[in-house]
Parts: sequence; C-alpha cells; structure tokens
Amino acid sequence: MMERLDGLIEKHTQETIALRRDIHQHPELGMEEERTSKLVKKELEKLGLEVQDRVGKMGVVGILRGEKQGKTLLLRADMDALPIEEQTDLPFASKQAGKMHACGHDVHTAILLGAAKVLSELKGEIQGNIKFVFQPAEESNPTGGARYMIEDGVLENPPVDGAMALHIKNIPLGQVALRPGIVSAKSDRVYLRVKGKSAHASEPHRGVDAILAAGQIMSALQSIVSRNINPMDSAVVTIGTIHGGSRYNVICDEVVMEGTVRTFNPEVSKLMPSRIESLAKKVAEALECSCEVQYVGGYSNTINDVKMTEQVIELFRGILGQENVLIPEQPSSGGEDFSEFAKRVPSVYYWLGMESELNTGRTLLHNPHLLVDERAIPLGMKTLSVAALDFLK
Repeated sequence: MMERLDGLIEKHTQETIALRRDIHQHPELGMEEERTSKLVKKELEKLGLEVQDRVGKMGVVGILRGEKQGKTLLLRADMDALPIEEQTDLPFASKQAGKMHACGHDVHTAILLGAAKVLSELKGEIQGNIKFVFQPAEESNPTGGARYMIEDGVLENPPVDGAMALHIKNIPLGQVALRPGIVSAKSDRVYLRVKGKSAHASEPHRGVDAILAAGQIMSALQSIVSRNINPMDSAVVTIGTIHGGSRYNVICDEVVMEGTVRTFNPEVSKLMPSRIESLAKKVAEALECSCEVQYVGGYSNTINDVKMTEQVIELFRGILGQENVLIPEQPSSGGEDFSEFAKRVPSVYYWLGMESELNTGRTLLHNPHLLVDERAIPLGMKTLSVAALDFLK
C-alpha cells in the first residue's frame, strides 16, 4: 500500500505545486475568497466528489465516500491570506497589492487538494468517508470561519468522528511536530480608547495628554504577566496597534489601541478581562484621562485528543523515522480557528516542517519575506493521506 501511495503522490505533486503557485499569486482576505473557493470547487468536482460551496459563507466541502461503510474523518485546510505587502522575488509572487499568503494557507489548500487527488484514487480501499473542508477566514479572529461552517452543518451528513489539520512551521524540512493535549493558545482581542483634552503643545497644562496616558497604560499592562500570574503559568499581552494625534504641536485628545491576549490556563483566561480593564482605567484616571476597554473572547485553545494523537505519532514515526517526529514540550502561543472543530470531535493538529538551505532566515510566518520550500508539499500530502487511511481502517 505504501509503495502505491508514494507513486500516487509523485504522480500528483507537480500539479499540486502548480495549484499552490496559482493560489499564491491571487491571495484573498477572510470572507473574500471568491476565486480561491471557485478553484477548489472545480478541482474537487474533477475528482467526482460530492461538492458543496458557500458553506459558512465562503467555505467549500468535498465528500469522498469509500466503497465500504465506516467512520467519517474531516480534513481541514484554511484558504485566506493576510493584509501584507509581499516582498519576495518569487516569479509567482502576489499580484494583489497589500495582500499575501504570508501564513502558508496557499500551501495548506494545495496540500489538501493533493491529498484529495491521491485518496480519490484509493476509493476502493477506503472504509468510511473523508470530508475535505476548505475553510475561509482563519485569520479573522475573534470570529473566524470555522464556526460558520459548523453552523451550516459541516460536522453532519454524515456525522464526523474525527478531524485533522496541518500547518507549515519553521522546523526542518522532512520533520513534523505534534503533541497530545493543548496545542495552541486561547487567543483574545482587546480594544482600548484613551480620551484626554486637546491643547496647544506649548501649553500642556491646559490639556490632558492621551498619548502620555496611553504609553503608561501599555507599560502597566505588562505587569499583569509579571506580577499577577503564577510564574509556573504563562501568558502574553501585546498591544499591536496604536493610533493617536493629529499634529506635532497639538496635545492629543484621543488614542486608540488594539492588542491580543494569549493564555493556556482557564483560570488565567478568566483573570485577564477584569484585570486589564481595571488597570487601564485606573492608570488613565490617575493621569486625568478616561479609558474605554472592550475585551473580546476569541479562539479557544486547540486541544489534541490524547489517544488519537498518540496513534498518529506512532504512525508518523513509522513512515518518517523517530528522529523526524518532534514532540514539543510546550504548546504554541499562536491562536488557531481549528479549535472550533477540536472542541466538538476528537482531533489532531500538527506542524509540517518547511525550512531548508533554500530559505534559511526567511521562514517566519506573517512576514513579507516568507519563503516556503515546496518539497514540504508532497510530505504534507503523504502525512495527511496516511493518517486518514489509518484512522478509517
């Protein structure tokens, strides 16, 4: 079986890489994936699968029903890009100004299409069903596209027994990484609006400086992690954007900030909203400003099913070698919309290595210089396909 599988992967690798490059040139942001979803639908229909589009607004689902009755496995790929201006010299670089597949979702989509091509040729040996799920808006935390697909019934008809997804990562090409239990952080959003009073910059005593207060609030927020959380736990509080001021010689009367909070312990997660609000408002008040705080819960922790993950670890060790299957001691501090599936069905989420001598120093995600070694694509097809067949047997 493995020899036949390898032959099918080799057969479909070049066309899968071509699909990746096509998608990479035409990145689309969350819930704008019109072209990508049409391409995915067309490719799935070529395989003779049952195809549904507009699932969860922009999602696409292809169902492969095996020759024998059995369980149903969901395989997910995300399709959306990021609002980043690409700065690579690739011949297939983004053609869309200010948009780039800087998180590898083009790679994920291509890998899942490639796996669909491979597994479709093994239909006669598949016991059960495989749902190939192409999700929009993974980057649209705190809402995301997964919940919309779930609301539209992607876990039903037939009901899903398990789910899997992969994500490229800056670990060596040829390796994968996965762990039982918590895989990624709970990822929330926080919005702060600091209000003061305008005045001429030469007469600061006549105004109330919102920029000064905002700076003090940003510094104070870092004390939450260092002074309010058990050192054995971990968390992240990051202010990612700050906007305020209209002119160099005007005391600013309003500053707007936006940030993210990442947690792993439920007790720490519960602490964050009230502590951030209390601290921000009191610091602002001490500087004669006011501060409005909006805390929005986002993606949950992605939690890998222990038994299912341990089985996949052993499976991957058998096909990749024990040294190429990494078991991280700690989860990732990244957020992941796959958590919506993992909350509802036993799931496995794993990382796929894509770093090599061809892209050293250019493998950071969410970076305009990102380069992916495309030799990761057939490996992604293989790991997904083998894991799917093993789950269903």
